[in-house]
Amino acid sequence: MADVRGLRSRNYLDSNRKSRVGHEELSGVEDVPISFNNQRSPLARPDDLKNKLRPESMTLNSNKFDTPSPDEGIEEEELLPEEDKARPIQIVLTNDEEHSFELDAAALEKILLQDHLKDLNVVVVSVAGAFRKGKSFLLDFMLRYMHSQSKECWMGGDDDPLTGFIWRGGCERETTGIQVWSEVFVVDKPDGSKVAVLLVDTQGAFDSQSTIKDCATVFALSTMTSSVQVYNLSQNIQEDDLQHLQLFTEYGRLAMEEIYLKPFQSLMFLIRDWSYPYEHEYGLEGGNAFLERRLQVKQNQHEELQNVRKHIHSCFSQIGCFLLPHPGLKVSTNPKFDGRLRDIDEDFKKELANLVPLLLAPENLVEKEIGGNKVTCRDLLEYFKAYIKIYQGEELPHPKSMLQATAEANNLTAVAGAKDMYSKSMEQICGGDKPYIAPADLERCHEEFREHSVHFFRSVKKMGGEEFCQRYQNQLEAELDETYSSFTKHNDGKNIFYAARTPATLFAVMFVTYVLSGVTGFIGLSTIASLANLVMGVALLSLCAWAYVKYSGEFRELGVLIDEVAETLWEQVLKPLSEHYMEDNVRQTVVNSIKASLTEQSSQNTKLKPH
Repeated sequence: MADVRGLRSRNYLDSNRKSRVGHEELSGVEDVPISFNNQRSPLARPDDLKNKLRPESMTLNSNKFDTPSPDEGIEEEELLPEEDKARPIQIVLTNDEEHSFELDAAALEKILLQDHLKDLNVVVVSVAGAFRKGKSFLLDFMLRYMHSQSKECWMGGDDDPLTGFIWRGGCERETTGIQVWSEVFVVDKPDGSKVAVLLVDTQGAFDSQSTIKDCATVFALSTMTSSVQVYNLSQNIQEDDLQHLQLFTEYGRLAMEEIYLKPFQSLMFLIRDWSYPYEHEYGLEGGNAFLERRLQVKQNQHEELQNVRKHIHSCFSQIGCFLLPHPGLKVSTNPKFDGRLRDIDEDFKKELANLVPLLLAPENLVEKEIGGNKVTCRDLLEYFKAYIKIYQGEELPHPKSMLQATAEANNLTAVAGAKDMYSKSMEQICGGDKPYIAPADLERCHEEFREHSVHFFRSVKKMGGEEFCQRYQNQLEAELDETYSSFTKHNDGKNIFYAARTPATLFAVMFVTYVLSGVTGFIGLSTIASLANLVMGVALLSLCAWAYVKYSGEFRELGVLIDEVAETLWEQVLKPLSEHYMEDNVRQTVVNSIKASLTEQSSQNTKLKPH
């Protein structure tokens, strides 16, 4: 678990860094579903967006960032080597073959441990959600806002290509693992303090190459380390979106060392391509009204639906929703679209101009906290290291798909039913109130009942397919064999001769050593006689201890040890000797009987001969 709990805020540094603008010119667009409904209600003014993010207010003002103008940044960037240009850096690496994740600690240290940053409180804005829904596209507009000195006209010119985080059109995933922008922005807040703002892009969930565990790990890591998590959704909030959010946040909460009242900070539902402005207008006000209806817990709701909503409310201290219109057909259908504003619908640009300051304006920045303590850049590095170790280990259960979880529950129910049927049948034969039964008869009953139980398991309709169900059938058969072993021991305990095996063995040892001691003492072998007396004394003490354990029920471990030693002596020494002795006696008896019979026949034949 995290070794960095209880971290305290450190003093702020006054040194500033001149930010650099580094954009790679890339063409393409995130795959955005097409919506043809352009109706909308009157737009909220920027001033109307104040105090809407529940439960704490988020207001819109403008303050200066410690960044130069874009033109100055570009001039400076042209003089820098390629590795020093601002660019997306992948800090959580993926292994698609093993479906595991690894932290690039060196890259993250290079970003967070700069002298002017490491002791500043950090603001982490992360965007997560399904793949090919425009997360990187949105983050690049956030970069424009952070680089712009003029907070009124920060979106840039109509013919400026959109650069920054890598994005493109198409149906295949682009971002893998977790990426951060290499340039951390230092911002002056209205109260005079300085904070470091880090922008985080995440691997899209539910692509064709990621398991449920992969998706849960990336979402959980980003939620645990961010102060604002933007949950990027398309067109609506569906019930499966809420269920996946519940799964992912619970997976993150499991990894945290301590469960706080609300372990995560701010969650923003961002609904892209909103097509119902006539019901809820675009923006924050309409989004919050829509979200309130979606997350409302009603008495007539099914318990499962209530639990999902209660869980989400219990995880985040702030929850909001923003409704964003479709960016236009040119964005979604033109493969050569490179992010120029002239190709984007006016409605989208207008609402985007409200959304980005809502998240990144100095007065709206949410500083990262864990356990009520502000987190600095230095602390954030340690939390990343601690959390990634947890997800690399086997301490946490692996999240499963809905089908797999249902199939497992279905098969386990069938296993439990079949095992219960077997146990009840065996209880009728050798239960606690039943007399001792011959081992051969008990084994025959076991085979019969085992076959019936397996047939019952196979007859139950189950999900998962034949190969999946075969694993549980093998598990059932193994458990039935273990249960049979328990019934066998219970049945043996009813055999009075079996119960008397330990004292009989100890008596036999005492008798043999007593005779041996007398004989060897008589002929002068005192050493052997003493040794025999010692063994006899140990056997006598063991017999007394065994009797006390059986009478009182105390020191059961000692009783088990004496039983095991007696069992070993019986199986390895006394039983072979007795069987050998009995075998010799039987053989000799048979030989004598045959000889007597032959002698008798010979005498009769002699008498019958004529004289």
